[in-house]
Amino acid sequence: MNLKEHAKEYILKNPNENGVYVDFTMGNGHDTEFLCGVAKNGKVYSFDVQPAALENTQKLLSEKGHTNFELILSGHQNVKEYVKEPIDGGMFNLGYLPGGDKSKHTMCETTFKAVKDGIELLKGGGVLVISVYPGHDEGRREGEMLLEYLATYDRKYYSVMNCRMINSYDSPFIIAVEKYAK
Repeated sequence: MNLKEHAKEYILKNPNENGVYVDFTMGNGHDTEFLCGVAKNGKVYSFDVQPAALENTQKLLSEKGHTNFELILSGHQNVKEYVKEPIDGGMFNLGYLPGGDKSKHTMCETTFKAVKDGIELLKGGGVLVISVYPGHDEGRREGEMLLEYLATYDRKYYSVMNCRMINSYDSPFIIAVEKYAK
């Protein structure tokens, strides 16, 4: 199973067609489009700092007929400025815009705040899925930082999983954070 399909499986474990989801790293809109399909009668918020990401995503979502989304030209660290309700789930695809400028990428400081805030917004039973790309320096730092930080979460309230290939050190990996239902 490839990384993207495996990441989707975590979201599909407890889907809510009336739910609220967040794509923290819009990119070209593929995760946003997936989440719009999960939340058919709900809402998807999607964040990116690059206008090209919004243009690409708007085009994709229009072609697919989705209307249940809000595209936000802002960094994912600002999620709480836009999302006021609890969320059923969210996805991060760390790194840079595929096919875009590789000098523009997610950073430890903003990713840390976005992940922390995303977990605070999670409903019981909700899950955040974080795809980490350690093949470049900042991606490696992001992965190390997240693994260290998320290991501190109390397992009575959260399940934090790390799924990675152990025979390929620089391969992308997934961290999934599930908040237990009360």
